[in-house]
Amino acid sequence: MELKFKVFAYIARPVHEVFEAIADPDQLSRYFTTGGAKGRLEQGATVTWEFHDFPGPFPVWVKEVVPDERIVVEWKANEPGTDYRVTVTMTFRPTDDGRTKVEIGEEGWHDTPAALEASYGNCMGWSQMVAALKMWLEHGINMRDGMYR
Repeated sequence: MELKFKVFAYIARPVHEVFEAIADPDQLSRYFTTGGAKGRLEQGATVTWEFHDFPGPFPVWVKEVVPDERIVVEWKANEPGTDYRVTVTMTFRPTDDGRTKVEIGEEGWHDTPAALEASYGNCMGWSQMVAALKMWLEHGINMRDGMYR
């Protein structure tokens, strides 16, 4: 079985604003990376993300960036006893009513029970990320603040 998933949300903001809220480390740190983000998501860069609820900081390798359309990154799979990367693809699509559809998919997991469990955790994290992005951009609320500690 191929382990992969995709989550999405509609954000009531233009594509460029939504894209920048993820690519810009200062903005990402305000609603998602609770321990901070260092480095802009630019093709070829290695940035650092940290979360209060997950031991870090850890590297994120930026593989592809198409402004206002797509960001592709890799990070280490959170599968105990292994050392491999999974791929995260974020896409941004405008809607006819001026909103943005953000999709985040992750793939490349090994086909093991431990990888399945780890992928479920990441799926939960990305679902929360798009919800937090929506709350931040539409209402200025950081919903992850204090969520896990």
